[in-house]
Formats: sequence, structure tokens, C-alpha cells
Amino acid sequence: MSDAQTVTFYLHPKLRKQAKAGHHNFIDKVSAVLAEAGLTVAYDGDDEVARLRAMSRPGRGMFFMDEPVNARDLTFRKTYLYPFWHIEKHGKRWDWPVARTSFDPSKVDARKAANFQRFWRNRLLNDVSKDIRQDGFVLVPLQGRLIAHRSFQFCSPIEMIKAVLKHEPNRHIILTLHPTEVYTLEEQKALEQLLDQHERLYALEGGSERYLQNCDYVVTQSSSIGFRGYFFEKPLILFGQIDFHHIALNVGQLGVAKAFAAVEDHAPDYAAYLHWFLQHEAINAGRPEATTRIKEVLKGHGWPV
Repeated sequence: MSDAQTVTFYLHPKLRKQAKAGHHNFIDKVSAVLAEAGLTVAYDGDDEVARLRAMSRPGRGMFFMDEPVNARDLTFRKTYLYPFWHIEKHGKRWDWPVARTSFDPSKVDARKAANFQRFWRNRLLNDVSKDIRQDGFVLVPLQGRLIAHRSFQFCSPIEMIKAVLKHEPNRHIILTLHPTEVYTLEEQKALEQLLDQHERLYALEGGSERYLQNCDYVVTQSSSIGFRGYFFEKPLILFGQIDFHHIALNVGQLGVAKAFAAVEDHAPDYAAYLHWFLQHEAINAGRPEATTRIKEVLKGHGWPV
């Protein structure tokens, strides 16, 4: 077998150990599809040295949550919830095919969608769905780089918070800090200034999910918490580009004032959307037809499987 027929998975150490032992469901299924096509599977790290090696290798590569180094490679990542996955040519979720595909709820079986939403809400969100309420507050899950305005964002996260305070004058606003982010002193200072100026603004570390069932709606740049809120039928206002934008109120399209004005009556078909986004547009690695779906996706990316 030539090096050109080798597919290398670039993984962090723990995941690489899992994959090599055959203990990762999705990677196992992808590997089976590759082996059936006569390709050899290999493993490497995910550091900068490994990426340099990838650039000089003649074969193909699969990068976990990282940008591929050349046109022969692909990236794969969880679609917010296990066991759903995407395999794509690049890491910009807002430019993935699903993000550019129109969602039509009339094409989704309503009964299947309702059952799907109920099943995954109970299974993945610890059955807290029995107590869904609106307790008069807005949930704002924050990510990283609070004072930076990145290309896929309408404004910086700090400016987003200011917009929420301006256009939501009555409700309490709960900010949740991302548990894996390390915020700079400048970011902490900017946030503390807002907290000092506004009594109805609160900042908590992590724990976003426990507030989902009781918030009135969610505002975020592109946090997956906004997507998880769909399971609780919580309206979402987006200040950034992301792949699950279809049923959200996007300030980039509507403007800030119109997005907040519309949130009170915003009631899209959440069940149909979740079924379409996860069951139709992603790969459900828990389904019997997962390998067939993986093969279709790889073929669509031009791989010889």
C-alpha cells in the first residue's frame, strides 16, 4: 500500500489512544468505510509539528476540530450533541453546506420530529424538560475574546451585552462565562464595569444549561447553548454567523432593534428544525445506516470510497 493511499487521523493524545484501540464509535465507523475502499488508516498528533508533517504527506488527512492543511484533507467534529457528526472541507461552520441550505419545515414529518425532539431532550438534557418555564430573564452564554470583534461576528461580545441591556430594558440578564476560557485582565475589567453599572446584570461561571429551561430567550454570538435552547423551544437571537441560524433571529440580517422586537412572538417549528438539522443534515453515528451516510459524505467530498 502506497503512502498516497493512507488516511491519517490527526488527534489529541487521549482521542488518538481511543481511536487506535477501536474505542471511538464515529472514528471506528469512518475507518471501516476507508478500509472497505482499500485505504490504510494511520494516526498522528494534532500539534504544530504534526501539521507540518501533514503538509508533506502524499495521502489524505482527517483533522478533529482543526482546519485541514490542504485540499486533500477534511475536518470532522461533533454536531453539538453526541452521536451527531459532520465531515467538512473546512472548519468555518457558518459556511458549511448546512448553513447555506434552506430549511423547510413542511418537508419534515411532524410526528417523527416531535418524537425526536422529546427523546433527545430527555436523554441529553437530563430530563429537566418536565419543568420548562419563563422566569423573566435572558440567558447570554459567552465564549472567548470578549473585547474582540471577529470577522464572523456582528460586534464584540462586550458590545453585544450592551445591546442586550439597551434593547431589553426590563428583564434580568444572566451572563455565563465559558468554563474552558481564560479571560484576560482587560476582558475582566470590561465585564466588571458593566456589572457595576447595571444591577440586573449577573455573571456566573459555567452552568449555562441549567438556566435553559427557565429563561425567556437566549442571546449569543454563536454558542452551542443557543442550539441546545431549541430543545426547550427558547427563541434565539444571534450576534454571529453559525450553522444553526435558520430559525434564529439574526441581528446581521434584521438589525438589533428588529431582532429584539420580534423575540416576544418568535415561535418557529423547533421540533422540525432539530429533526432536519441533526437527523437529515448531520451523520447520526448511532444509526444502523451511519456507515452508508459516511460513505456518501466522503464521496461528496471527492474521496475514493
